Amino acid sequence: MPYIGNPSVIVFDVNETLLDLTTLEPVFDRIFGDAAVMRDWFAQLILYSEALTLSGLYTPFGELAGGTLRMVGETKGIEIRDSDIDDLKDHIGSMPALSDVAPALEKLHNAGFRLVTLTNSPPGPSPKPLDRAGLSGFFERSFSVDDVGRFKPAPETYQSVAQTLNVDLADLCMVACHLWDTIGAQAAGCAGALVARPGNAVMHAEGVPLPDIVSENMVHLADQIIALWATPQTE
Repeated sequence: MPYIGNPSVIVFDVNETLLDLTTLEPVFDRIFGDAAVMRDWFAQLILYSEALTLSGLYTPFGELAGGTLRMVGETKGIEIRDSDIDDLKDHIGSMPALSDVAPALEKLHNAGFRLVTLTNSPPGPSPKPLDRAGLSGFFERSFSVDDVGRFKPAPETYQSVAQTLNVDLADLCMVACHLWDTIGAQAAGCAGALVARPGNAVMHAEGVPLPDIVSENMVHLADQIIALWATPQTE
């Protein structure tokens, strides 16, 4: 069923949606001699985060990231050292913003929307990744799935944001570059907007909800959100 609400809160995924995941590739090139292994590692990381949630288990995303790196190393016959995991975590914590993000956030902020983030990553000490990327000033709150002990796309993750902000789920629009995230948000009752970063796309299959908005560029996606849902009171 298509979304028929009018969201006032735009909820952003962080990793790869706002921050440049490709800056992790040098770590994988150094360890494996192949930067493309980063994509295999990230896909496995998401797979096992969802497997834990479906199994009723939880471990912080950073720990899971290191464990997944060791697992990928074992499958490729390469020993992963503690220093490799530290290097990966350092790179994760310093990913820069993608070039289309700040202009899009400014447009949405000026249009009167409330902006927050929701990430699988646990909260950490300052400066946080969004601080380092120069984006934190755009956001009212930064939410982590660590608060509910379940990873996206579990419905509790989106519900927690709505409950904390004292709004309905229909008041939220989830912006992500991963279809599994927009699927989860839409199934929970939110709107979904997909920024189709390289390597990410819409799935056309029976029973799979299409995002309400799709764009390859965050600025264009923001323009569509404003055109659809900005009201005279928020313009």
